[in-house]
Amino acid sequence: MKKPLEGILVIDFSQYLSGASASLRLADLGARVIKIEKPITGDNCRALYCSNVVMNGESSLFHAVNRNKESYVADMKNQVDREKVYQLIKKADILMHNFRPGVAEKLGIEYPQIQAINPEIIYGDITGYGKEGIWKDKPGLDLMIQSISGITQLNGNDGAGPVPIGLAVIDMLSGAHLAQGLLACLYRKQIKGIGGTVEVSMLASALEYQFESITCFFRDGGQPTIRPKSNSAHAYLGAPYGVYATKNGAIALAMGSIPFIGELIECTALANYPEAESWFTKRDEIKQILAEHLKTKDTKDWLAVLELADIWCAEVMDWKTLFDTEAFKVLEMVQEVNRSSGYTYKTTRCPIQINGAWLTSQTGSPLLGEHTEKISNEFSLN
Repeated sequence: MKKPLEGILVIDFSQYLSGASASLRLADLGARVIKIEKPITGDNCRALYCSNVVMNGESSLFHAVNRNKESYVADMKNQVDREKVYQLIKKADILMHNFRPGVAEKLGIEYPQIQAINPEIIYGDITGYGKEGIWKDKPGLDLMIQSISGITQLNGNDGAGPVPIGLAVIDMLSGAHLAQGLLACLYRKQIKGIGGTVEVSMLASALEYQFESITCFFRDGGQPTIRPKSNSAHAYLGAPYGVYATKNGAIALAMGSIPFIGELIECTALANYPEAESWFTKRDEIKQILAEHLKTKDTKDWLAVLELADIWCAEVMDWKTLFDTEAFKVLEMVQEVNRSSGYTYKTTRCPIQINGAWLTSQTGSPLLGEHTEKISNEFSLN
């Protein structure tokens, strides 16, 4: 299958996760992504471990986010190497990075410098907090931005203290936002022949992620967020929204009529809450009643009743349980990729389907500098 971005050349200076996740998506869509890495150590993500799992001498995170890319080693502080990279940039459609403000200038890849080399280039960058203000030089770490942005005040139960999301969600969100902006500008370039800049800050991505709750906050007169006392899954939604223990596991319940759910599960106490307003104002006591009642039977017993009545619910699964289901297998979400060293590993595929085909690739993450000589010869870099 011919992929949509075939023929598009991306020069990627990104380190770690946020920018790299954006270039990963472009690579999945068919773009050729060349990582520019510093000598000896390369992308710092090669040594950034999100667990103690070592894969082929490097971090699992690096392998997951840098598959299907090429690695070109250059010391951007060395004028000879810099000039070679400039020759590459002249032929590129997109240049991207996620350095702190000021670093790109030191490396000679600030937008005015790049625009002079390639006037039609699309230039994308991710910062932690934007390029202005007193926070602009702070490190853009996911946990810090979750904490600053208010996200940690939305998770968990009331009284549990701040609870972060257990993924580097802001890194990945800002990467998705950058990819969206780059694709929009790429479309404009194709029809109008002009380049431009795309700028994303992780803090802005974190705030936009909360558009629903922040809108409620302003409409509510700035009242403090009050999480449910138990079984919390959303700081603002009323009962029954949450996760509940059953006799042998757990079940997730979304929205639904409390009296109707009570009738279905034979919990008569829920008939005392006929008004939809009470599902919000008396959220905690309703959840407590539900929590006690749902412990009396197995998950499958509750699902048999609730799903039949079109109540939105689901079994709470771990990965092993999910991966054994037919529903998971039909998605074909796992692909095996290969490094040139012979090392193979399993990872997820791109979630996008085009013309009925999954966007897959068997190419794993590159060895440091693996493609330097090949790229130098191909582009006559001298």
